[in-house]
Amino acid sequence: MTRRATLAGISAGLLLLGCSVGAPTKSEPKPESAPVSAASADATTTAEAVGLLRGGTAFVNQTSYRSDVDIASQITSLSHTDNVHKRLTAKVTAPGGVIEIRMIDAEVYMKTSLFRGVGDGWTVLDPARVPSDFALSFAPGKNDSGGSGRLIDAIVTARADGPEISGTIDATRIAAGNGISFRPGPGGVFPDSARRHAFRASLDTEGRLVSFLMPEASGLPNASLRYSDFGTTVTVARPPGAIAAPDALYPQLGLGGGE
Repeated sequence: MTRRATLAGISAGLLLLGCSVGAPTKSEPKPESAPVSAASADATTTAEAVGLLRGGTAFVNQTSYRSDVDIASQITSLSHTDNVHKRLTAKVTAPGGVIEIRMIDAEVYMKTSLFRGVGDGWTVLDPARVPSDFALSFAPGKNDSGGSGRLIDAIVTARADGPEISGTIDATRIAAGNGISFRPGPGGVFPDSARRHAFRASLDTEGRLVSFLMPEASGLPNASLRYSDFGTTVTVARPPGAIAAPDALYPQLGLGGGE
């Protein structure tokens, strides 16, 4: 993984975790077209499963929660988010170091040694200078520190078996944002099989999404998203001695971040 992949960006108060995909594999034979009736049944089954997943993320706007993201045990994140009371803490660990983020209402604090010319103390970000793909916000639709919505949007087929949901996801369609994200390897091309990458997800007894797993395959590393600790109080303290973020920080944020 390149340094650009490791530092892909930050969104909704959490690092966008990106990982470059390896060299393209040989194209796989295209499956023959299924009968219209079978295709219709599959579409209905998929829609029902996707509906369960979308309903399973309603907690994001209703209660506090913890989200954990892991990509190949190389890039991990742990965050505690309370969108109702506008509080968030996040810690992202990458091969080059750690990024810590705290959010209180509209205030955003960040501490990291990963960026050049920034220092390693706490800084306060100026929202007006933050790149659009950094997108720090508690606003609905932008406030899921796990990034589940982007994964659900990229699902191709899915089937529910009680609280367990499995199917395929088009990894090339996972939009940029916080949580799991992949980038094509050399030549900017994904393997064809990345468009039919397997996934499995689980709902808890209250119908909440608690895990979304993608195994290693198609040139992609294994990746996981998990939610837990629903309703736990999220306490965030303003870092003492935080200074205004230096000019050198802003160009390194977002998808255009450091090389």
